[in-house]
Amino acid sequence: MIRINLLKPDKKEVKEAPFAAPPVEFKEKRRTPLWGLILLVAIAAIVVLFFYLRGEMTKEQDLLAQAQEEKQSLQYVVAKLDELEKQRDLLQRKIRLIQDLKAIQPSAVIIMDELSKHLPEWVWLTETTYSGMNVRLKGRSVSNNLLADYIHNLEESPFFQDVNLISSIQRRTRNDSFYEFSLSTRFLPPRSESETQSTTAEGGQK
Repeated sequence: MIRINLLKPDKKEVKEAPFAAPPVEFKEKRRTPLWGLILLVAIAAIVVLFFYLRGEMTKEQDLLAQAQEEKQSLQYVVAKLDELEKQRDLLQRKIRLIQDLKAIQPSAVIIMDELSKHLPEWVWLTETTYSGMNVRLKGRSVSNNLLADYIHNLEESPFFQDVNLISSIQRRTRNDSFYEFSLSTRFLPPRSESETQSTTAEGGQK
């Protein structure tokens, strides 16, 4: 026969051990990931580098501005030096011109006197240039015959030699016609008294 016990089973009382230790709860510590620390260090390095580069850039800009100011001041100095050199060259040319004019002043008086003294009538000069001992003449004449007379007169002068006719061109206007000519000759400066005396003495010895 099968017996079925319909009564609730009695609960067994569990007695705690008199010396049992209380249960210990373990808490896991959260650790900061390594990549986060690296990221913070990288950000800090970037910030430091940014401020360093900005400071260096500011220094470079200051140096560039200073260099540009010095360049502008140097350009002003160079321009002043160029201007002074030009003025110096101009003064030197003027001084040389004055010296040349002083050197030829006695000869120029003789040349102009001789050129005008031997001019025939209806022959006139329009330009006279003197370089060294060479004289260049430009003028006008009514006829070639009068021009030939002028050349002959210059050849007779003791102050000129090698009188050459460069050109003689006939020009016509509404009222008249004339010949436009160009001459060249060589000036013979007058001898000094010492040279004259030495020449005379040589002639007497001969």
